[in-house]
Amino acid sequence: MFLLRRLAQACIIVVGIVCVNFAVVHLAPGDLAEVMAGQGGGGDAGYVALLRERFGLDQPLWVQFQRYALNLLRLDLGYSFKDNMPVATLIADKLAATAILMIASLGTAFLLGIGLGTLAAVRHNSLSDVVISLLALIGYATPLFWLGLLLILLFTVKLGWLPSSGMRTIGVPVSGLAGVLDVARHAVMPVLTLTVFYMAVFIRLMRASVLNVASLDFVRTAYAKGMSRRQAYTNHVVGNALLPMITMLGVNAGGILGGSVVVETVFGWPGLGRLTFDAIFARDVNLLLGILFCSSLLVVITNLVTDLFSAWIDPRIEVSA
Repeated sequence: MFLLRRLAQACIIVVGIVCVNFAVVHLAPGDLAEVMAGQGGGGDAGYVALLRERFGLDQPLWVQFQRYALNLLRLDLGYSFKDNMPVATLIADKLAATAILMIASLGTAFLLGIGLGTLAAVRHNSLSDVVISLLALIGYATPLFWLGLLLILLFTVKLGWLPSSGMRTIGVPVSGLAGVLDVARHAVMPVLTLTVFYMAVFIRLMRASVLNVASLDFVRTAYAKGMSRRQAYTNHVVGNALLPMITMLGVNAGGILGGSVVVETVFGWPGLGRLTFDAIFARDVNLLLGILFCSSLLVVITNLVTDLFSAWIDPRIEVSA
């Protein structure tokens, strides 16, 4: 029942997201046909009218939405007039680059957040706690674009250790160990930029969660039975404190596209974030709707998996849901 309820909720959310995305994009000011005509070198009123008819822009909005929804059911995301290719192909080409940033940054931030957050909680009100909490606050408050520019200034301009933009070096083999190392060198600064922000979030959450669990009755009972502080934290506190962390991991995994737009633009990383940025400025409606739909679907699926995993860890969630 819990799984069926969550699946039903996910389907309703996806339908709502599709409606909102379509309305927001199509109700924005400006004429898409005139934009396309301008990018094609200009044209008279007849050419603009022809474009409206070709892309169905002369039809009522509800007819356009009906056609868009039917295409989505057939997994057809439409055609990008900016890049002159199917939207699904464009998204698939850029997905791997964004996945590299997402997996590397979130994985690193999650593990470091657990370790440093637990350390800060164990040494509550000590110098270590103050330093870790202060660094987490600075990392959370630092704008991503500013941190990215600082890293470029340090590691590229001053030290010359890392490339400033792109994903690959021209002339380096795409496959093999050389290709992997080349991508890794280009990914260091974008991953580090995202890691700093998400690590700050995880540190603050883990610290608060550990302190909360450590004050519960079952932990005091463990102490009363003769268990040492190290054993109590290892066997009882840390494991129970991870539940909010898993929830936050799912939220951040679904919403990482927002941060990657800034980071991919600063570092010229060819991922979905950069593609979104270009689609907005080009007024490529089909491409923008495709990206919004895929990213929204990722958020829904990630949160569904997080709910199921959380219910597996703590069965009380399934009972109370």
